[in-house]
Amino acid sequence: METTRTLGRSGIEVSAVGFGCWAIGGEWQGPDGQPLGWGKVDDEESVRAVRRALDLGVTFFDTADVYGTGHSERVLGRALGRRRDEVVVATKWGNVFDPDTRTLTGTDDSPEHLRRALTASLRRLGTDRVDLYQLHLADADPERAARLRDTCEDLVAQGLIRAYAWSTDDPERAAVFAEGPHCAAVQHALNVLDDAPAMLRLCEEADLASVNRSPLAMGLLTGKHAGRAPLQEGDIRARPPVWLRGFGAGTGADPEWLARVEALREVLTSDGRTLAQGALAWLWARSPRTVPIPGFRSVAQAEENAGALEKGPLDEEQMAEVGRVLAGG
Repeated sequence: METTRTLGRSGIEVSAVGFGCWAIGGEWQGPDGQPLGWGKVDDEESVRAVRRALDLGVTFFDTADVYGTGHSERVLGRALGRRRDEVVVATKWGNVFDPDTRTLTGTDDSPEHLRRALTASLRRLGTDRVDLYQLHLADADPERAARLRDTCEDLVAQGLIRAYAWSTDDPERAAVFAEGPHCAAVQHALNVLDDAPAMLRLCEEADLASVNRSPLAMGLLTGKHAGRAPLQEGDIRARPPVWLRGFGAGTGADPEWLARVEALREVLTSDGRTLAQGALAWLWARSPRTVPIPGFRSVAQAEENAGALEKGPLDEEQMAEVGRVLAGG
């Protein structure tokens, strides 16, 4: 298969799988104490994992200023080091946080905050530009977002960012950003259990890349939650917010979602794939515009996710079988 894809109309080429850097930010929380990270993390292992991914051909890394309240950006910047120019770095803005207490404190959709946030992200990442800068407020007011889009165009002209996107699951909002010449993508939820046909249609019509968050359904498509083991304290999935599907508060993975994963296991693990690799293969077959960004916390996870590139997308017959399984379930 082609192991690279292009970020929409930007011409920026990336590996067909990117790496999502939410988990390596470590623990952080909402104002009410709600965990917003994935539990404790080993920074040295995170750095080794990023560097291993680079060696295996991964060239796209997606983070956000708020992940670990700045920690994810710092770890990614350190891991990339002198290899920064080999990769495409995406980060996000819109949230306000206190790094001392590792707490999300609010949001800010003003152009002034956008410029301040970019300056801070560049410093933490140790770089002079962000390749893909993404609005992180999924439900921001479209009219105010249009002002942010125009500010992003100014930042492109200044050479501080190369392209921009909105992280949202609403195609109408994504279309507002798509009106800007240097809008390259929309980041949205998409996986074999949770399709997004309207968003993929917009990506096709507006010539955008579909950057896929939750490509492994927050871990359900790795098969590691089949025993419904309790999640560690500080893991967002242990006390899931309303938008996080597939997990129950204090109960681990949702049995109905696990049953759907099991029903798909045979077809997704065809041709020697792991379950996670099969889930990524479905995304590549779903649309030529998709760039899944699975999370990782270890070298082993980095190797498994990057290994999906060798196997390529599911074929037509396998895709049809997935459709039959889901329709029957």
